[in-house]
Amino acid sequence: MANRLAQTKSLYLRKHAENPIDWWYWCDEALERAKAENKPIFLSIGYSSCHWCTVMEGEAFSDLDIASYLNENFLPIKVDREERPDIDSIYMQALQLMTGQGGWPLNIFLTPDDLAPFYGGTYFPVSPRYNRPGFFDVLSSLRRFYDEEKDKLKEIKDEIFTILERSAQLPSVNLQLDQALLETCLEPCTAIVGRVDAGPSFPMIPYAAIALQGSRFTENSDHDGLKISTKRGLDLALGGIYDHVGGGFHRYTVDPQWTVPHFEKMLYDNGQITEFLANLWARGVTEPAFKTALEGTVAWLAREMTDPQGYFYAAQDADSFLDGSHAEPEEGMFYVWDYDELKTQLESAQFAELEQHFFMEPDGNFEGKIVLKRRASTAISEGLQAALDQLFHLRYGGDRQSTITFSPACNNHDAKTMDWAGRIPAVTDTKLIVAWNSLMISGLARIYGVLGLEKAWDLAVNCTTFILETQWQNGKLFRLNFDGEPDGAAQSEDYAFLIKALLDLQTNSPDEMHWVETAIALQSAFDKQFWSTESKGYFNNSSSTELLIQERSYQDNATPSANGVAVTNLLRLFLLTEDTTYLDKAEQTLQAFTSVLEKSPQQAPSLVTALDWYLHGTVVKSNGDRLKTFTQTYLNTVALKPFTELPAESVALVCQGLECLAPSRTEAELQTQIQTSISR
Repeated sequence: MANRLAQTKSLYLRKHAENPIDWWYWCDEALERAKAENKPIFLSIGYSSCHWCTVMEGEAFSDLDIASYLNENFLPIKVDREERPDIDSIYMQALQLMTGQGGWPLNIFLTPDDLAPFYGGTYFPVSPRYNRPGFFDVLSSLRRFYDEEKDKLKEIKDEIFTILERSAQLPSVNLQLDQALLETCLEPCTAIVGRVDAGPSFPMIPYAAIALQGSRFTENSDHDGLKISTKRGLDLALGGIYDHVGGGFHRYTVDPQWTVPHFEKMLYDNGQITEFLANLWARGVTEPAFKTALEGTVAWLAREMTDPQGYFYAAQDADSFLDGSHAEPEEGMFYVWDYDELKTQLESAQFAELEQHFFMEPDGNFEGKIVLKRRASTAISEGLQAALDQLFHLRYGGDRQSTITFSPACNNHDAKTMDWAGRIPAVTDTKLIVAWNSLMISGLARIYGVLGLEKAWDLAVNCTTFILETQWQNGKLFRLNFDGEPDGAAQSEDYAFLIKALLDLQTNSPDEMHWVETAIALQSAFDKQFWSTESKGYFNNSSSTELLIQERSYQDNATPSANGVAVTNLLRLFLLTEDTTYLDKAEQTLQAFTSVLEKSPQQAPSLVTALDWYLHGTVVKSNGDRLKTFTQTYLNTVALKPFTELPAESVALVCQGLECLAPSRTEAELQTQIQTSISR
């Protein structure tokens, strides 16, 4: 019999609907019941495309003995982190305090009266293995501890709560926001991008983006931002993290050589990576592999990730079924290749082209299979394109032109029973998340501005139109959409990223100032609902009554922080409107996080990006045709504003906030003024 999660809209929660565990979703009724029954809360947080979340669902959460004990002694709550990143952020920080590391599934135990965490972990096997305790033993030990060790329990939770509360407040530091601070911040952020670790490799685009943006100050240094960001771009475009057959980027690679990915494809990664690669191209790093990856990702997005209504789906799973007879999906089956299969299915000339341009060994590089990784950034030849097209046909069962539509499998049952012309694809999480869609809109807008790809612009505008018509209602933004129905109050990142997306649309089509007008309306609602009058900056959630603490996120992870993006938005709005209210809020927010910039800027590259805009923000005012040519160049900290009242015989005005330089009379003079302004 299905539990109450069967009634939820979340794909991740519904994956647990058949568990014998009496799951609750996060709600007041669940929290009140835990308190009334004096049951510690078992809070389990994950997301639909999480591999180890899926493993634990099929193991410990399906075990009858574990379920019986858990139901009797705890109140189990499931949370989709993609729906409630505010809850996830608090308890992930708590887990990292307890164990020194984090990850998903995030399994943490809370006292019912105050929601304070006292023990946590990630994946727990049914019985002890992988140097991890068995889950039943964990449960029984914790229940005994909760009942018998009240003093120790209070000591643990008080210590964790004190640290969490202190981190939410941040000390005030009187620090000069100047060029010296910026350059001090740039070094550790850029160094992180250039570092090669022994373990997994993540895109870490907020770091790569500031390395590129700050490269005008780090040229020829030990941490040359242009060289380092170029290498990151090549790793992404050539490595196995990019799907060279179908397009789109996987989440990360499990190795430092960028070869074998963790195969899930997340919308937020693809939005950030495409914007970054387009900016590299605009900066003059015109590597053929960048253009190939950008065009391929747009094609993948249009084919597999765009709802007929115009919005973008959230993610595709890492795992897929080899065939319909298999009980469980396997990681990467949709994407990997067998050496003998390639040799048999490709013409000899095509196989030779593939071997020439990709790393291919008979014994493979992933569990006996081959993940395609390119050898060099060269243009795709006619012969190589023919080989890749044949692989596309083998995977999808059709050619690129005829496979325009791709009906997603929304769950494992659909994946196994739908009629697929080629391989069985991974399950797609078809919900809309405003923040993630906004990151993708920014990437598409930049591709259009740099490469002039009309398809990218159409996708971006259609998605934006859907969000504004459906998710933005009566001055309130909804974070989620399930099958055309808006749901869930927006979080801080939804507002911040959507405002950025609107400003990016205007930047890459400068005459279209209506995007800025909408951004202003959203910013007004954002300020009203999320602004911290006392501490400054923006809270993660507009209401904190149900949460342990009220956070103002500043740390960048797989996505940039809401506050970092928000400050840059404020500065861009100031440049475009000359309304100093935006400038004041931006400065107040930067000052609120000066302790972070002083002591650990590597935690917050988006705040460093905002600091650069604060110091070097520049607006170019000219006619639309001239401004359009600027979209093909790397803009650093430049806003573009259409302006028809130029002095006679001048081509543009370059302004630094409320102060404008002498009118530019030639293109050369204009370029000199811009370069001087962004480095002043």
